[in-house]
Amino acid sequence: MTSVVDIELVIFDCDGVLVDSEVISNRVLAAMLTQRGLPTTLAQARHEYQGLLLADVLARAEAKRGRVFPADWLARYEAERAEGFRRELAPVRGAAETVEELRAAGLKVCVASQGKLSKTRLSLALTRLDHLFPESERFSAHAVANGKPAPDLFLHVAAAMEVEPAGCAVVEDTPSGVLAAISAGMRAFGYTADSDEQALSKAGAELLASLGELPGLLLERSPI
Repeated sequence: MTSVVDIELVIFDCDGVLVDSEVISNRVLAAMLTQRGLPTTLAQARHEYQGLLLADVLARAEAKRGRVFPADWLARYEAERAEGFRRELAPVRGAAETVEELRAAGLKVCVASQGKLSKTRLSLALTRLDHLFPESERFSAHAVANGKPAPDLFLHVAAAMEVEPAGCAVVEDTPSGVLAAISAGMRAFGYTADSDEQALSKAGAELLASLGELPGLLLERSPI
């Protein structure tokens, strides 16, 4: 017999946790920054901008370049990224099975992203994960005052899902997301398959090499 230990709600980040989007997003970003006179590799884009709100990406890039980008630059980036998603986006291995197993065990699940809800909607639809997360279980940092690493988004999610922060676990792939979860008083897991394991650990995450490990860490077998 299995029983839930402490955790009532599991909050999944979307990019890099449910959908394999980070290489696509950052490849587009690196190319567009290079076009604006700020030579950037894929590795540099991931190191310097991954996990940021797009407004913060733009502000940081403009500061590095020393000039303001065109007013439509972010909109063009979002359009090019969406085209990349339509060509290449895939679900993270084990994402659907993990979510289904957690639900079957009686836990609530939801998705909370730095990105807009429209981006989450597209990503989930393209990877056929949308049936696992109704619109009421999708959340965006654009609904709160401060994005990650501030705790605002996760506290908003906990309130909306009617679970105390201490009863929440968060699955993230960036240090800023881990810090946000810990600041919110939640248990933080760092998914390491395509992320910096050392940085996630330093931020305070319990490390996951695969999503399939998560149910075993949140469920225990009751004594006979």
